[in-house]
Amino acid sequence: MGQNTNLVVVTRKDGVATLRFNLPKRLNGWTVAMKAAIEDHLEQLAADDDVGAVILTGTGDYYSAGVDLGGALQLGHPRELRRMIIDANQKLFDLFIDYPKPLIAAVNGHAIGATVTTATLCDAIVAAPNATFSTPFAKVGLPAEGCSSVLFPRLLGHATAERILGAEGWKPTAEEALNIGLIEEVVPGEQLLDRAQELASSWVAEGRGRVFKAQMTADELKRINAEESVRIADGFLSPAFMMNQYRFLKARKKTGPALTFLALRLTRPVWSLLL
Repeated sequence: MGQNTNLVVVTRKDGVATLRFNLPKRLNGWTVAMKAAIEDHLEQLAADDDVGAVILTGTGDYYSAGVDLGGALQLGHPRELRRMIIDANQKLFDLFIDYPKPLIAAVNGHAIGATVTTATLCDAIVAAPNATFSTPFAKVGLPAEGCSSVLFPRLLGHATAERILGAEGWKPTAEEALNIGLIEEVVPGEQLLDRAQELASSWVAEGRGRVFKAQMTADELKRINAEESVRIADGFLSPAFMMNQYRFLKARKKTGPALTFLALRLTRPVWSLLL
């Protein structure tokens, strides 16, 4: 674990582990190191016979600002880069789909992108009143991921799913998310983890297994994830995404990374022949 240890804080109580994203200065964003720490801890908890359920939550005002998209890319041969993106995306969501123990997302604040879609792959979501749920994939030039292209329409209806996943980019509040069926409960912030613990403890006591939203199965979700991962890789290598990242990074005065995306966009007609 080493340097990843402090990025995630794990506590245990009555057969339930709470995993807390602990990078508040970066809004608990899933950097490469954060993702590695989350995966390591979840794998350890899956193998721990004394843990029967896991709660996910964040430190501070954010549950998580989502995956660091720019930092997730490593330059290399275009074909290898595309395969790396497919494998990384599929691995992240398969971790949640294949997880052998019930998962509860205790969303303490704002949740963005993959941290919303991984939450919907948990057995339940409980949220504080200040929580919001944003999936701005279309805005950044990417297709839907985390099985949301199928799960959201089944769970919420096609019109509501399109509002959230499409160009409108609707960001429901906790109360709105409850009303549309995206989450199970809204709980006062100071009671959020107690309620998640109560719910998880009851599941441990009854020996409850995994339950997915919209009555979907693990096999179905894994198939969708595999298909979406290919589309995500193509989206990452698209002109729209590269220019979006260039503008995003330039606006934040991250000149070096911004110029990398601009160079990739300008030379795309050449290197795309190697895909």
